[in-house]
Amino acid sequence: MLTALSIRNIVLIDALDLSFGPGLGVLTGETGAGKSILLDALGLVLGNRADTALVRAGEDQASVTATFEFGTLPALLQDALEEAEVEIEPGEPLIIRRRLKADGGSKAFVNDQPVGVALLRTLAGALVELHGQHDDRGLVNPRGHRMLLDRYADADVAGVAAAWEDWRKARSKLAAEREAIEQARADQDLLLAHLSELTNIEPQEGEEETLANSRTDMQKGEKLAGDLEDLRTVWDGSDSPLAALRVAARKLDRIAPEHPLLAEALAALDRAVIEAGEAEEKLQAAGEALQHDPLELDRIEQRLFELRALARKHNCQVDDLPEVMRGLRAKLDAIEQGDADLADLEKAERTAHEVYRARAEALHGTRVGAAMQLDEAVAAELAPLKLDSARFKTAVAEQPEEKWSAHGMDSVEFLIATNPGADFAPLGKIASGGELSRFILALKVALAEQGGAATVIFDEIDRGVGGAVASAIGERLARLANGNKGEGGQLLAVTHSPQVAARGRTHYMIAKSNEGTVTKTSVALLDAEGRQEEIARMLSGAEVTDEARAQADRLLEGA
Repeated sequence: MLTALSIRNIVLIDALDLSFGPGLGVLTGETGAGKSILLDALGLVLGNRADTALVRAGEDQASVTATFEFGTLPALLQDALEEAEVEIEPGEPLIIRRRLKADGGSKAFVNDQPVGVALLRTLAGALVELHGQHDDRGLVNPRGHRMLLDRYADADVAGVAAAWEDWRKARSKLAAEREAIEQARADQDLLLAHLSELTNIEPQEGEEETLANSRTDMQKGEKLAGDLEDLRTVWDGSDSPLAALRVAARKLDRIAPEHPLLAEALAALDRAVIEAGEAEEKLQAAGEALQHDPLELDRIEQRLFELRALARKHNCQVDDLPEVMRGLRAKLDAIEQGDADLADLEKAERTAHEVYRARAEALHGTRVGAAMQLDEAVAAELAPLKLDSARFKTAVAEQPEEKWSAHGMDSVEFLIATNPGADFAPLGKIASGGELSRFILALKVALAEQGGAATVIFDEIDRGVGGAVASAIGERLARLANGNKGEGGQLLAVTHSPQVAARGRTHYMIAKSNEGTVTKTSVALLDAEGRQEEIARMLSGAEVTDEARAQADRLLEGA
């Protein structure tokens, strides 16, 4: 709720600091004292257009700061602040500040963090609900009527929303499967052609690297063929160096026992024979590996060309071609299996649809029953508020299936007829602002809630009425303020009615004074004596009489 409002240099207000508490707070004062200035100032922190005419004459800038405190921060506020990356600790007050320059432009802050004005407008719906002569928000807006009726009925909206989500997923899955199968059938001939082409080649994972390495070796073999042939002539035959070494080793073996140096020479020669043998084996292996076969080289190059051409065709790597084959087979298999899978998905979608419809129809019945009760409750409030001829109707209408949603199959709108025989029309079509405010009050009392806003403000709801009607308005305002969600609600009323003013838990008097050529507006929190005097003034006019004071006392005692 709103706990503090600080205003600097707004029109006739140079500096004003107000504190507010729970319950019904009333603001009174003579006509023209400046009550609208307070509402305009509050509108700035709620995101209203920054009008430079609000800046006090002679000042460079103006500012308004509003402080709101909550037991638990409402979800709408929490989500909006998180999305805007505004940090607020649990239990910390929400402080909104708007600064307006005389030469144009404004800045907004939430807990001293700069924000856009759009965020203020988003927060406003959960902070303050204003009902005045030109009300176009709150209960007047039909977008919130369904939610209000569901709260009143304690309806199972969550169950319908869950069923809707299940149905939505089933429909999406069915549609996706149908699209996939239809696309696959349209491409079936192309799929078969692609699969046949791949099957004829039968690509293998890792094949490209193996073929490329083989081709490289063959190309090297072609280049080294002459040198390898020369080396083979050196090592082959009985006159080769290796053969001569072996002959020398056999001869030395016979005489080596005769002297240690001969034995060492034999060992060295044996090592040479072994190393030479290994060299011969390596040369033979290299010759075989680098063997140049023109036909085989052509085959490898042709294979590589075909594989790489297919990879380009399917926009993949050569090693991915086996997976492409598997994917093509899966699509073709899906065409064959598609009818069976489709039948299962269609059955699941029908089942989800039936569950949703059953729950939505049950919700419709709950809404219709609750609408009748709400109509009766509102009707009971109309006569005391001097709306005897008015009629109220909660219109619950089933929508066509294409308009069904997680909220059910209904549209809900509050309608009224202000005169006998007149057609029902939306709340916002009421001609009289005073009637509209009283009608909204009747609806709020019947709903026994405040529409979600932390603070509700009624601006001159008692315009044009007095006596018993004003008393009825005051009684209902107090009841509404004291019964909000069990947390001590807050309702502020700008009023000219002494009967309404007497009901306030707190009373603020707005006054205008002149100091030479300077005019100022001030606001004072009245004590018991001050309340008696102000209510007496409201009763008697310019001259406060003892009789008016006595009547004021009676009003205060009866409140």
